[in-house]
Parts: sequence; structure tokens; C-alpha cells
Amino acid sequence: MANSILIALDDSENAQKALEYVANNMNPSAKVAIITILPKVSTACGMDSPSLTPLFNRNSQVFCNMEDAKRERMKEYVGEAEKCLIAAGFSPDNITTRVEEQRFGVARDILQEIKEGKYDTVVLGRRGLSGVKEFFSGSVTTKVLQGASGVTVIVVD
Repeated sequence: MANSILIALDDSENAQKALEYVANNMNPSAKVAIITILPKVSTACGMDSPSLTPLFNRNSQVFCNMEDAKRERMKEYVGEAEKCLIAAGFSPDNITTRVEEQRFGVARDILQEIKEGKYDTVVLGRRGLSGVKEFFSGSVTTKVLQGASGVTVIVVD
């Protein structure tokens, strides 16, 4: 039985299913951490380089404002996820939430969190990326499955 659960969320449909899986199937006395790792784009927002495309340079402020809005939306989403777990009987005292910008890569950051948090169970959605992004970067879920050890990984589709 899971005693310490990490839910890795993005804003995909499958991540929502992963949250619902925990709410409906896991022990409500378990400690749960909800984490969202935002892809790091803020670095580009502060750049002014000829290597950036002219299109990005002309529209960087719009792009960066969109990223700020996404960060705020994800904070709200994680707050709603916490409410979902509380409604399912989980104690608010046993739930922690974080929205962070990636440090090393989304999958590597999740793997680092697994290691540091000493979770016994990790739950995530099968895929949050589009097919094209997944082809080029590999699925976060696949990378977590390959890199996780000593922990149960539940992939929800």
C-alpha cells in the first residue's frame, strides 16, 4: 500500500486522469506531493541575441507574457488538484504542492524529486507532450520509467 505518493502533473488530460486515479484508488491517509515542473523558457525571455530568430525577437514580450500566464494557470490547476484530493478524503495536512521551473529537464527533475522525497509510489499520465514533441525529445513518462528505481511507478492512460 502506498504511504508516500508523488503525482507529477502537467496540464494534459492524462495528468488529470492520474490525479483522479490517486483520488479514487489510493489510501487517503497517505502523504501526497503534487509537483509540476514547467519547461524552462524564461531564459529566452531575457535574451537579446542575433542567434534568436527575428520573429521571436519581435514577439518575445508576448511569448514571455504567455509563459507567465501559463505559470499562474498551473498554480491554479495544482490548487484544484489539492482540492480534488481533499474532497476524496485526503487530509490537507498530508498534501504538499509545488510548481517549479525545470532545473535539469522535466524528467530528470521528477527523478530527482523521487530520490530526494523518498516516495514509494509515483503516479503520472502516459503522455503530456504532442506526438511531434515526444518524437524529438522522448516522453517524460518513458524517461521516468527508465530512470526510476526502488519505487512503484503507475502510468495512467
